[in-house]
Amino acid sequence: MAQRWKAQLAMTAFKEDQFPPQTLPEVAFVGRSNVGKSMLLNALMERKLAHVGSTPGKTRSVNFYKIEAEVDFFLVDLPGYGYAARGFKEKEKWAKLIEQYITQRETLQLLVHLVDFRHGLLKNDQELQEWISQIGIPSLVVFTKADKISKGRHKGMLHSYIRKGLKSIEVPFIVSAQDKSGVGEFRQFLTQYLNRG
Repeated sequence: MAQRWKAQLAMTAFKEDQFPPQTLPEVAFVGRSNVGKSMLLNALMERKLAHVGSTPGKTRSVNFYKIEAEVDFFLVDLPGYGYAARGFKEKEKWAKLIEQYITQRETLQLLVHLVDFRHGLLKNDQELQEWISQIGIPSLVVFTKADKISKGRHKGMLHSYIRKGLKSIEVPFIVSAQDKSGVGEFRQFLTQYLNRG
């Protein structure tokens, strides 16, 4: 059993020059607005540090959470998209911040791509996957809101999504921040992944 994480908000960055020094490995979370990113981060950290808003797309900053565990690291909360990377139509300032983060952080070890389990990969998700694969950053798909789908359907839906094509370094995790299912296993995977590095 992996030890509990000790978590604290270390930095909120609105500009690239506000990113902290690259001293620790980083695991960044990215996904569509309203995918449940903040709730999952709070479930992983076992503390309500990430702001959960009723309005989708509330996060406009890059938030760095310092995690003390077997290997210390930063969990990085990126703004939800529709978001503009290369080839995307939106060119908003906060989208550029995401692009700068993903392309320039040498300490970025893993990009966790959150996808709503009810919908699978939508057009934005597929575009993001293509862009990430071109850059060559390891990414892991994690399906959220598993509690919204009956457990008996999980396996079939997962296999269906995999058959349709998705890019993930491991078989995607299926989690729910609401009932905490899959959260412990996902936390353990992240600890082991960073230990390998």
